[in-house]
Amino acid sequence: MIDNDSGNIKLEHGAGGEEMHELLKLMLRYFNFTNANASNNSNKWAKAVIDVPLKALDDSAVVDNIVFTTDSHTVKPLFFPGGDIGSLSIAGTVNDIAVMGAEPLCLSVAFVIEEGFPITDFERLLESMKKTCEDAEVAVVTGDTKVVERGAVERIIVNTSAIGRRTEALEKNMEEVRRYRELAGNWLIDSNLRDGDSIIVSGYLGDHGIALLSFREGFEFDTGLQSDIAPLNRTIHEVLNVGGVVAMKDLTRGGLANSLNEFSLKSNVGILIEEDKIPVRESVRNACELLGIDQLEIGNEGKLVMGVVKEKASDVLHALWRTKHGKDAAIIGSATEKLGAKKLKGVVMKTQVGGMRIVETPIGDPVPRIC
Repeated sequence: MIDNDSGNIKLEHGAGGEEMHELLKLMLRYFNFTNANASNNSNKWAKAVIDVPLKALDDSAVVDNIVFTTDSHTVKPLFFPGGDIGSLSIAGTVNDIAVMGAEPLCLSVAFVIEEGFPITDFERLLESMKKTCEDAEVAVVTGDTKVVERGAVERIIVNTSAIGRRTEALEKNMEEVRRYRELAGNWLIDSNLRDGDSIIVSGYLGDHGIALLSFREGFEFDTGLQSDIAPLNRTIHEVLNVGGVVAMKDLTRGGLANSLNEFSLKSNVGILIEEDKIPVRESVRNACELLGIDQLEIGNEGKLVMGVVKEKASDVLHALWRTKHGKDAAIIGSATEKLGAKKLKGVVMKTQVGGMRIVETPIGDPVPRIC
């Protein structure tokens, strides 16, 4: 636990697991701002209505019905099979907006560049970012650039921010949810999951992390494996038009294990998943076994996990199958309050041999510097 200034920041503090959550708790001591109209508000200058605040620790904030997010990217290496730091930065930020149920409107891009960085590499990144923006139908409208002395940063850091807005598809989705059960919130947030909701993933897990790791370290697990980087806003739009989704996350740092534990903790409900239903490529599975890595903890950059009311799970699954980035989607489990006669807390996986395994929140992503 971080409770004073005697310690130091570690790589694990940025890896999306328990260590990072401890660092976030420290930040929240200073950034726990409340609504301007709240009775306990101590920030009288904060005139906006904060629908989804920082303390919710969702993928984006919602302020005066505008969805806002920001992200920084320190990928190593900068170029890898299936993508680069440029395409990743655009897609990742677009996805953080879209998983809230919003339509991404525009982006900002800021670069911190080490002196001596090749112009040819920079232009290559810019071209990649342009293509990803076109794919997502989102424009870059503002930004910033800093160049620092050699050794101050490792080649280049990219920061991207974005704003989004509510859509008719989100309204339709929420109406469909309320046909089957109560739903207090107006956005797709982690705390919306309830007993009986189905858990769906949009495709094969672990491709990005293993593709980048194998390229970086020179492992030859599968020469055809590529990162899954993709903007998912169009896929999400198709799903919301079907309706029934209550919560959604893109599976980045900490992978499926971290995302499901966030769902479980914030919604105060257990989650039971089945190992043989989780889509993982054989090459990824073999690489994880060889390296001693849990495939559920590996980060992705083009995959979703969502909670869906059980009555709509099949419809949502078929909608995903019709999209470019959801062809391998699967229902992998459900939210449940009980496992047999016992109250279920956290995330539990039924293994392929019939046993039960607790899926813990990872300490950090087992493959660092992948996003």
